[in-house]
Amino acid sequence: MAFTVFQSALFSNPSLFSRRRTFNFCIQFSSFSTASAFPSDKFQLHKKWRQPVSSVLELGGVKIAKDEIVRDDPTNNVPDSIFSKLGMQLHRRDQHPLGILKNAIYDYFDTNYPKKFDKFDDLCPIVSTIANFDDVLVPADHVSRSYNDTYYVDSETVLRCHTSAHQAELLRGGHTHFLVTGDVYRRDSIDSTHYPVFHQMEGVRVFTPVDWEASGNDATSYAAEDLKKCLEGLARHLFGGVEMRWIDTYFPFTNPSFELEIYFQDGWLEVLGCGVTEQEILKRSGRVDNVAWAFGLGLERLAMVLFDIPDIRLFWSNDERFTSQFSKGQLGIKFKPFSKYPPCYKDMSFWISDSFTENNLCEVVRGIAGDLVEEVKLIDNFTNKKGMTSHCYRIAYRSMERSLTDEEINDLQWRVREQVETKLRVVLR
Repeated sequence: MAFTVFQSALFSNPSLFSRRRTFNFCIQFSSFSTASAFPSDKFQLHKKWRQPVSSVLELGGVKIAKDEIVRDDPTNNVPDSIFSKLGMQLHRRDQHPLGILKNAIYDYFDTNYPKKFDKFDDLCPIVSTIANFDDVLVPADHVSRSYNDTYYVDSETVLRCHTSAHQAELLRGGHTHFLVTGDVYRRDSIDSTHYPVFHQMEGVRVFTPVDWEASGNDATSYAAEDLKKCLEGLARHLFGGVEMRWIDTYFPFTNPSFELEIYFQDGWLEVLGCGVTEQEILKRSGRVDNVAWAFGLGLERLAMVLFDIPDIRLFWSNDERFTSQFSKGQLGIKFKPFSKYPPCYKDMSFWISDSFTENNLCEVVRGIAGDLVEEVKLIDNFTNKKGMTSHCYRIAYRSMERSLTDEEINDLQWRVREQVETKLRVVLR
């Protein structure tokens, strides 16, 4: 389910379809291929801190040109840095922490629900706004629909914000038990736990009247009880014999809705969001007499805890000092830091405009500095007597693999200042 969209939201004219034939396979994901979209070795370092952007990528056997995804028009906000991540599919690498975690979850479902759950981990991340929002009952005025939060290819097409974007199509296709894993895309802040590309897993199970009528419970109670039993077992499978608690919450696509927390490393940790699927979703999928449950979890969030990985950028590292520490099937190997290069801090102050947003600032900084930017933090703000508001941001630059030179940092900061002033229409101080 789109649980983490709403959890994070609480914190936080040429149309592509004029050439619809090129993208029809993506929107309908008619092919559930298990082959990797394309090899990651196409992404070699162009400069010391930046990756090149391939002009063409291939998903599901269909080639997509860069200018189909990254275009200079008002309805498109996908930068080169995001296009370069399409098809990398970290979750499909068996020796990567995300792949190890995904497979551990698969093992749990295969053991406890033999041959029940269909698994999809190679569905195209380019989806329609209907699939991404409408099909899972995201309100028309919800913040997640804004260009500030979502990457739009055009006004009708986005890079999926959650794996729930495939739920309705799978239900209509006759699937009643399934797990969907994939890379998802969101414009977000910059710090050690946030990245504009991350990975989710969604699980759905559908019940028929035969399932619950013999239990003596109503359909909703039956589904909720089964859901909690399933996910408590999953938590024990991943974390061992931990204390757990259920928190009642709200999601527009489930009712009732819950969050599962475990007591881990001296504190309560949120593991996932879940609930009993809203009947309207099932009704639209032609399942009027059914009831279902769904859950959604973020792979990076759990992997950072299980493997002791301190910075989300590390998941994208090709440094052998990182990649060599993990092995297929070895869940919970503790990451050993191989370096701690010093950070370099640069402050930037400017008068903001009415259209300014922090997400837009972070997009500009990421577009220039890539993974060399560790954090962008608001450290001061004030409004003067004329009603003008000033923000001061501190940008932390740090490589996880080498020491940065003063020349590099100064060049990055100069280009950041130039682009912030030009693109965000602010006045530097």
